[in-house]
Amino acid sequence: MVTIVELLSLLLVAVLWGCTNPFLKKGTEGIEHVSKTSRVSQLLAEVKFLLLNLKYLIPFLLNQSGSLVYYYTLSTTELSLAVPVANTLTFLCTLLTGKLLGEEFGGKQAVAGMFLTMVGITLCVISSMEDPGKQNMNQTVH
Repeated sequence: MVTIVELLSLLLVAVLWGCTNPFLKKGTEGIEHVSKTSRVSQLLAEVKFLLLNLKYLIPFLLNQSGSLVYYYTLSTTELSLAVPVANTLTFLCTLLTGKLLGEEFGGKQAVAGMFLTMVGITLCVISSMEDPGKQNMNQTVH
């Protein structure tokens, strides 16, 4: 049976992952101008660019904190619920945050997709909630 704490944890994961994705994308702007002669020095220069760039580093750290919450939540929540809920809500948060930042939204198809996604997540959550009558019936049989 899924608890409200588990659902809130999954929602927190989705917000931390989804809302940071567009900021991570914006934070990497300019990395294409980093140019070095060897592969190793190129890699090191790109890592330095990212680590010294607060527009990237702060969303990255928030995103990674979402991963910590996610792994903790996986230890207490059914995988068949946690994975689709977290990933789908992350997608929705990414779309909405991107829209707020001025990115293209996708029009009517994106809205229809978000609606269908929410219907699917709702069905997943409802199906994971144990029916109290069924639980009482199982207890009386034993």
